Amino acid sequence: MSFVHRSSGQARGQQGALGVPAMPTNAQIEAYQRDGFAFPMFAMSAGEALSYRHRLEATEAAHGGPLKSNTRQKVHLLLTWAAELVRHPAILDQVERIIGPDILCWNTNLFIKEPHDPAFVSWHQDSTYWGLDPADVVTAWLAISDAPIESGAMRFLGGSHTEQLSHHDTFDADNLLSRGQVADIDIDESRAVDVPLKAGEFSLHHIRLVHGSKPNTTGDRRIGLAIRYLPPHVRPEKSANRATLVRGTDRFGHFHPEPAPKADFDTEAVNAHAQSMNSHIGAIYQGTGITAARD
Repeated sequence: MSFVHRSSGQARGQQGALGVPAMPTNAQIEAYQRDGFAFPMFAMSAGEALSYRHRLEATEAAHGGPLKSNTRQKVHLLLTWAAELVRHPAILDQVERIIGPDILCWNTNLFIKEPHDPAFVSWHQDSTYWGLDPADVVTAWLAISDAPIESGAMRFLGGSHTEQLSHHDTFDADNLLSRGQVADIDIDESRAVDVPLKAGEFSLHHIRLVHGSKPNTTGDRRIGLAIRYLPPHVRPEKSANRATLVRGTDRFGHFHPEPAPKADFDTEAVNAHAQSMNSHIGAIYQGTGITAARD
């Protein structure tokens, strides 16, 4: 099986005011519907992105090093700066054009590749183990640091979002995915689209888009926050689940509501995060016996 990619954007050199890509928003949304992804989109200046990086790294310093395991997932329930980002109007405005005005944040994942890190992400579809139906789910991947190709930027297989593929688990130690899952498909690497982003930019991709990334070969960290958004009519199929309303209203009630943290790692936030992760891990690792996210 192979997929044909059509370009989702014009050259990065064509920029508007404040570095905003000059491509009309409608063209980006059309690219998303056709290819399953669109980039780059502008959320904030490089200076603003750097301020969020500083807040992350201050948290890491206070906790003795990079965040591990469960604390890299649903970080918007633990950290005030992540709670701000999932509600960022520039991101939500673009997401709304895809899934409508009522928006839940179902999950956030910190994807950090350290300098010269062998960590990678195998070719996969997010939809494989998430247990969400229908597949009206979009990920906004926000670059908190620059994410050039050499840093292990994401790679997309355009047009691969039209069907669900089978996968097998590897639990590879260097694979950043929860189960090291790999799509059962012959990938034509020449058709893969690299998705380099500047700090403060983001991409959007469909829950069924086949994507992955290579190791970081640079001397700087590659820091990204993946924000998983869905409209309230989407249902959790595997178990009771939780989500955060970030725009509009929830008229369906398929997900238990989640509170925003009042302070980083405060007691209420830690308890809410633990409750949410219990149901989340139960769905993602169903049938494996695993009770905590991989580091």
